[in-house]
Amino acid sequence: MRKKIFLYLAIFWTGLILYLCLKNANEIKQIEIPNFDKIIHFVFHFVFTTLWFLYLKKKFNSSNNINLLVITLIISLVFGIAIELMQQYFTATRTADVFDVLANLFGAFLAVMSIILLNRYNRLIDKI
Repeated sequence: MRKKIFLYLAIFWTGLILYLCLKNANEIKQIEIPNFDKIIHFVFHFVFTTLWFLYLKKKFNSSNNINLLVITLIISLVFGIAIELMQQYFTATRTADVFDVLANLFGAFLAVMSIILLNRYNRLIDKI
């Protein structure tokens, strides 16, 4: 049951990221906080990486978290780069930004580190 919940949440989150990142930029309310878009990219990929890791962990019933963490980190990086390329080539109001990719990567990396620390000190991830 948890596997399906994690899958649905991961798919929903992935779709939400796609929708918001490819939506016409003129339709998005601008928030006057410096680098706010980088914070959003960070959060998007922190949650993305966490949800896909939890799903894969349940799907494969794996105790080898490191392999799954590496896989989800790579998936997050590839997904983030793909979105930037889609913004550049398939939208009229957005452009690719290497700093968005770096914010994505930082969010994904911090998710991986958080999972490792939670598991090391609490064995929380193994209980999920």
